[in-house]
Formats: sequence, C-alpha cells, structure tokens
Amino acid sequence: MKEIKLLALDLDGTLTNSYKKVSEKNKRYIKWAQEKGVKVVLASGRPVIGIKGIADILDLWNRGGYILAYNGGQVIDCVTQINLVKQTIPSKYIHDICEVVRKFNVFPLSYNDRGVICEADTDPYVKKEAYNNGIEIIKVDNLEKEITEPVVKFMVVGAPNELNKAYRYLQELFNGKLNIFFSEPYFLEITPLGIEKASALLKLADTLGYTSENIMACGDGLNDIPMLKIAGVSVAMGNAYDETKRYADYISASNDLDGVAVAIDKFILKGVSEISWNGFVD
Repeated sequence: MKEIKLLALDLDGTLTNSYKKVSEKNKRYIKWAQEKGVKVVLASGRPVIGIKGIADILDLWNRGGYILAYNGGQVIDCVTQINLVKQTIPSKYIHDICEVVRKFNVFPLSYNDRGVICEADTDPYVKKEAYNNGIEIIKVDNLEKEITEPVVKFMVVGAPNELNKAYRYLQELFNGKLNIFFSEPYFLEITPLGIEKASALLKLADTLGYTSENIMACGDGLNDIPMLKIAGVSVAMGNAYDETKRYADYISASNDLDGVAVAIDKFILKGVSEISWNGFVD
C-alpha cells in the first residue's frame, strides 16, 4: 500500500456537501489523518478568499497545510502565509477577454480580496459563483478598468449553449497563450498557460520531498481529472461526473455521505473505524 503524505481535496462537490458545508465526520477524519502526519492540500478552482474559510475550519494555519487556489495558479503555505506559486494572466489579454465575451451574452468576472467583481450582479451564474465561494458580489461599471493588478484567473459564466460559442472563439483567439477550460457546463475558466491542479500539486510534492506516489487526490469535477491522473491514489466521489470516475482508482461515497471520510478511512487510517465500503474500480 502506498504511503500517503499529501491529501489533495477538491472542495465543491467533494469536501463540502450540497449546502457548501464541511461535515463533522469529514472534519474528524481529516484531523485523524493530520495526526498521522498527512498534510492537507485544499485544491480548488476557487479564489484564495473562497478557500480561507475552509482552512479556518480545518485549522490549517496551526496544523499545517496548503491552499492550492485558482486550480493551481496560486499555492500558499498556511503556516508561513508565503506564496509558493503565483502566476498571473498577462495584462495585455485583459481587454480582449472582457470585450470578446460580450458578443455571446455571457459575463466575465474576476476576484479581489473582498469577493467576486463583475458587471452583472443579478446574473444567476454570477450569483452561483459567489454562493459557491461564500463571498460577496461587487458590481462595477467596467470590469477592465477595475483590474488594476495582475489577476490569476478570470471566469466567464453563462448559459451552456452561449458559453460553448464563447469557448470556441476564445480558444482560437488565445490558442497557445492561455488555459481555457470548463469546470462546469456554465463556468468557463481562464488561467495562465500551464496552470492546472496536477502541475501545481506535483511542484508542491517535489518541494516537500515527496513523489506523486505519496499523493492521494479526491475530486468530482472535470477539472479534477489531471490531479487524479497523477496521484498515487485517486478517489472520485460517488456524485462525480462519469468521465471523472473513469480516472479514479476508487469510487467513494458521495459528498453528502462523507465520501472524503470514507476514503481517508480506507487509505490513510486503514480501517481504524467501523466504516465499510466496497468501492474499488475493477
């Protein structure tokens, strides 16, 4: 059995339940894993401000752990508060991002230290992104003018049929210059080239003297697939996309049934509890 040293946890649909909460059982099992020397990595597409509350709940600031935000665009050591990684979108691309998407009736947004900044505060998908992160919406008249410092990520949100059109256009416009991918059918993410959870996780592991074999990764979304592919132990939640499940060694319970705790019990605590789950992928 591989020795797990890093536990990489996606948040939405994985660590958090349908109410965006971390269950008491998940908290308890994560604490037990930490007591065995496993370092927790909160690996999410969320901005830093949307992850800090979870880090508080798990006491990563004292117990040790890492925030891997923006799908790996920024990595923070919770104890030292030092950025181990921070890559930003070149400023020269901001105008085109903000202008092009308007052609397709979709909306760009980004983040500051208060919350989501956007021009369409009543759009349901903008509201969903703010809700997912537990942060406020800051309406501005002109998003481009509000971006006064380099940003790690833009998101474009909208109805899937319109967003697909914007995706094809942006892919052609920024081919080989930026990462553009779907995290949900209504969420299109734009990050610096080469940014993904997997590459950031491997860099972190290497910095700490570990290999990919020492990583256990848990996820449910399409943007979790790269880190599942490189992890020594890859776990998909029971509620994960079918495509995501294809890359998992193990299918756990759903996020509403403490799937993270189930996986920790099996691979890190190795049956110390009475949980019994037969979810291995043949």
